[in-house]
Amino acid sequence: MIFCEEEMEISFLKKIAEKMSDKNIELVLVDEKTMHEINLNQRGIDKTTDVLSFPLLENCENLLGCIVINLDEVSKKAIQFKHSNQDEMSLLFIHAMLHLQGYDHEVDQGQMREKEKEWIDFFKLPKSLIVRVEEEKDD
Repeated sequence: MIFCEEEMEISFLKKIAEKMSDKNIELVLVDEKTMHEINLNQRGIDKTTDVLSFPLLENCENLLGCIVINLDEVSKKAIQFKHSNQDEMSLLFIHAMLHLQGYDHEVDQGQMREKEKEWIDFFKLPKSLIVRVEEEKDD
């Protein structure tokens, strides 16, 4: 089950969440300005971003953590990569879910990338966030 603060059609994210975990997820959908503030306050990074995940620090039986998605970035990236907003939100959501489950592509040996690819293939989605970032670095 996903708890979302904004009324929006997110049943596709609920399906992803139910496949990836048996725990609840809090989903917060924000604009670019709000995401910038959250990123600055929580991570000390003075810029916006597309998605953030906040795992629970204390063990909670039913809640895995919180995912914050920047809807402005969803729209921009969907246009840039020529796919739907739903596909973009799904990619960001899967990425954040893996972070909530303890994966970290910045320090692992490719485990998160492999797991992300498995889920993206399972849901028949376009290129993953990690692959896109790696391709941008190579350009």
